[in-house]
Amino acid sequence: MLCGLRKSYKIMPMSTNTYSLLQTVNDPADLRGLSRAQLKALAGELRAYVLDSVSKTGGHLSSNLGTVELTVALHSVFDTPHDRIVWDVGHQTYPHKILTGRRDRMATLRQLGGLSGFPQRAESVYDTFGTAHSSTSISAALGMALAAKQKGEDRRAIAVIGDGAMTAGMAFEALNNAGVSEANLLVILNDNDMSISPPVGALNRYLAQLMSGQFYAKARDVGKSVLKQVPPLLELAKRLEQQAKGMVVPATMFENFGFNYIGPIDGHDLDSLIPTLENIKSLKGPQFLHVVTKKGQGYKLAEADPVAYHGPGKFDPSVGLVKPATPAKQTFTQVFGQWLCDMAEKDPRLVGITPAMREGSGMVEFHKRFPGRYYDVGIAEQHAVTFAGGMACEGVKPVVAIYSTFLQRAYDQLIHDVALQNLPVVFALDRAGLVGADGATHAGAYDIAFVRCIPNMSMACPADERETRQLLSTAYEQDHPVCVRYPRGAGVGVAPLEGLEGLPFGKGEIRRESAAGTVAILAFGTLLYPALAAGEALDATVANMRWAKPLDEKLVLELAAGHDLLVTVEEGCIMGGAGSAVLECLQAHGIVKRVLQLGLPDEFIEHGDPAKLLAGQGLDAAGIEASIRKALHSR
Repeated sequence: MLCGLRKSYKIMPMSTNTYSLLQTVNDPADLRGLSRAQLKALAGELRAYVLDSVSKTGGHLSSNLGTVELTVALHSVFDTPHDRIVWDVGHQTYPHKILTGRRDRMATLRQLGGLSGFPQRAESVYDTFGTAHSSTSISAALGMALAAKQKGEDRRAIAVIGDGAMTAGMAFEALNNAGVSEANLLVILNDNDMSISPPVGALNRYLAQLMSGQFYAKARDVGKSVLKQVPPLLELAKRLEQQAKGMVVPATMFENFGFNYIGPIDGHDLDSLIPTLENIKSLKGPQFLHVVTKKGQGYKLAEADPVAYHGPGKFDPSVGLVKPATPAKQTFTQVFGQWLCDMAEKDPRLVGITPAMREGSGMVEFHKRFPGRYYDVGIAEQHAVTFAGGMACEGVKPVVAIYSTFLQRAYDQLIHDVALQNLPVVFALDRAGLVGADGATHAGAYDIAFVRCIPNMSMACPADERETRQLLSTAYEQDHPVCVRYPRGAGVGVAPLEGLEGLPFGKGEIRRESAAGTVAILAFGTLLYPALAAGEALDATVANMRWAKPLDEKLVLELAAGHDLLVTVEEGCIMGGAGSAVLECLQAHGIVKRVLQLGLPDEFIEHGDPAKLLAGQGLDAAGIEASIRKALHSR
């Protein structure tokens, strides 16, 4: 299906004047015949091409501008794809895509049928592992390295980890395993926030190359084998080595994991990167290279504000991002952010928790106004959930702002550390349903199903901006854990009420009533509005269910008694979702009724315009109407 869609794109040829060197690179092998001076010139063209491409399509910018030289160096030194590179976080891979045969398809980036914004194994042999959620690269690369060793294959596995991904526990679990594995694994820490330490100039470059060279490695190994006979001297030598490294690098922690630590080095200096990588290439065992890069490198506006340019839409690079003349509709995320501040003003017990998604989850204003009650725990979703549970035990009222797909990473903690103990934690699940350009890795398709089966948990599905605010208040009033799911972007534009009044817990409402008694549509969440449009065309009853758990069973039974066909509509997976809850309710009461379940199928939905994706799944008004008419005719 994707191949057929790709044919519809007209690929625009590059200007031979602007990208004269880049247009000659169709494969990483083409890099290996270039001189150092040519590689530097290529990096300049590559950075310009990334900026030009993203400005036309939208996408991740700051992180990709920061990995240009590192990408050039890796593909020029290592024999890719024979040597495996795993990129983590995956949104730093646009330069990698451009150099691996996808340059002329960048115009299709993150569009339906076009290039993914993340590495994708089905897209290219150079995308060795799919990454979009963070902190998986070291585990995957270690698996590849040990698989190569088991098969007797001489290849390198490289994990490029950055953008905060080292804060996650999974990265350290992998380091702990890798350090005792004797795998030919290279971990590159792309320190793009200068969070550990900056490079220290020419001396640091010299020491990094020295520590990665054969002489240093052999001297160290020979010295250790000799000094084994005299344990006190061996211990003294180890301490001297650590102290010598420690004067210029934060080596001790990674050395204690069993890695040979090298760096930090300037990640934008090919004269430093290439010789160091060439030296590392011949070393055996686990190696750890620390490079320091700058987000937005080479584009002053992105350098000055890398957060604003993290994932911009289309813009003019000569002008930069411009605020729209007319304010955009309020997004669900903004509704949450305002509710959080208002509720915090009313209740001093409230605290806000996020796993490194302050901007994405709409918590900037809360952080500014209530800094002592704001907790960013880093990319550590498991910790975030258990941390919230601990606070709830002490009478604090935690609100965890987390993307639907990121909560999946903390499922065990959700069950054992919150639900099992029935702790009153509110989970504000942003990005529920299809998210558009980010694709399957970020689509919140499963939250209703995986929350609904957990005892003590509840799940609210607001239909619009006003209900989102009201149901957040309802969730906050409960003495047990509650999730409130809402999609990315704006809704139909129903302005929220100013107060903090909630809605009845576990209760839905009839929004359109038909006397025909033929069809009743039970809508969960924002698909209420296309369901209402379909209801008008069909003269059907339409219910706004509001809650997937607890289900308003009284309303379900009333609708079942008065209609021939029940139709459930949800922007979530059909299997185990809200429609399944309706079927379970009918079965429990011994009622046999025709039920048509509309939702997301048992497959991953790729990236593209959200409206087109919903229409493709039959979840727009026309699709809902067509599915119901088909069901009526098939009786």
